[in-house]
Amino acid sequence: MKLQAGILSLALVCGACSSNKSATETDVVKDGFDFASQQLKYAFTEVDSVMNNLTEEQKEKMIFAPRNIQPDGSLRLVASRDWCSGFFPGELWYMYEYTGDDFWKEKALEFTAPVEREKTNGKTHDMGFKVYCSFGNGYRLTGDSTYRDIMLESAKTLTTRYKDKVGAIRSWDHSTDKWDCPVIIDNMMNLELLYWAFKETGDSLYYNVATNHALTTLKNHFRDDYSSYHVVDYDTITGAVQKKQTHQGYSHESAWSRGQAWGLYGYTMAYRETKRPEFLDQAKHIANYIFTNPTLPEDLIPYWDYQAPNIPNEPRDASAAAVSACALYELSMYDQENAEKYKEWADKIVESLNGENYRAQLNGDHGFLLLHSVGSGNSKSEMDVPIIYADYYFLEALLKKQKLENTGSAIL
Repeated sequence: MKLQAGILSLALVCGACSSNKSATETDVVKDGFDFASQQLKYAFTEVDSVMNNLTEEQKEKMIFAPRNIQPDGSLRLVASRDWCSGFFPGELWYMYEYTGDDFWKEKALEFTAPVEREKTNGKTHDMGFKVYCSFGNGYRLTGDSTYRDIMLESAKTLTTRYKDKVGAIRSWDHSTDKWDCPVIIDNMMNLELLYWAFKETGDSLYYNVATNHALTTLKNHFRDDYSSYHVVDYDTITGAVQKKQTHQGYSHESAWSRGQAWGLYGYTMAYRETKRPEFLDQAKHIANYIFTNPTLPEDLIPYWDYQAPNIPNEPRDASAAAVSACALYELSMYDQENAEKYKEWADKIVESLNGENYRAQLNGDHGFLLLHSVGSGNSKSEMDVPIIYADYYFLEALLKKQKLENTGSAIL
């Protein structure tokens, strides 16, 4: 059945033409993927251009994947160890899923292969971002047993970062002068790989590590208004909370917009995998915080931090919006009382992102799909530029929208 996923998705596209949905609702998916098809083909030429001019040192690092546009206007490529290395191959798998065209499958295979070396990299928590977005989508669409083995080894490696006393996966090993055991809200996204491994193997280790991490994060990362801290630092001996801070947001007590989106997506996914009601409640509360926030613009694309000091003269973060849209489509399946509202918010986001204010220039902007994302506003890094994960989650949101409207399920 998994082998037929791409063909099935193509059939759904055709079926949408005769559905009862309005032309506007269905066209945004087709329009978005039509643009992505042209733009990503241009991206290949841009990647090749950079690859052809790499230094010997860069070639030794095996740089291959687009990440962002640099302040000087150049295209930045990264190696597999970069946390963003899985997003470009993931985009290509989404293109294959939508079109069923083997051209995209071959390109996805090409760009997925370099990520394999990360399967034993226990120095990072970003295994889900790197491996699940690339090999995970590839396995889902092809059923390749080699991909399954790579993912299982990756999941096993990720569990080695779990700290029993803390009840969570350690996020970072850097900045030991600042933190003993930092756990970031982003880490919720990497739990999906562990839940997948549990379903594949039946080994409760994966389920317990993921669920304990989600419970610990639920207990310590959120304020009374359900906004989230970015970083919580723990004592590795006692498990006690030592600090609650930010690394990429405006201030320690502000709400970094992409962090809120990671939480929304993470707890929606955690509810899907566990059916624990506290996870669903948390997702609902986070959605309410985001979408009733007085600083959220009418087009629902947030500023990079909800308390950024110069709103409305602050950069937006398209990536935060795209991640939230993905979560909202799925959350609408679990909360019937608010389902229509969630879908309306998600639809508004994808329509905004697909519009002229956020769409990159065709055959320009080095082949990225979306403008106006922010990596780390706190350090003025990747400010108001195209960033690869915005594109990845934008395509995911379009696929989730299409599937939800055609089958009633937004789960890819």
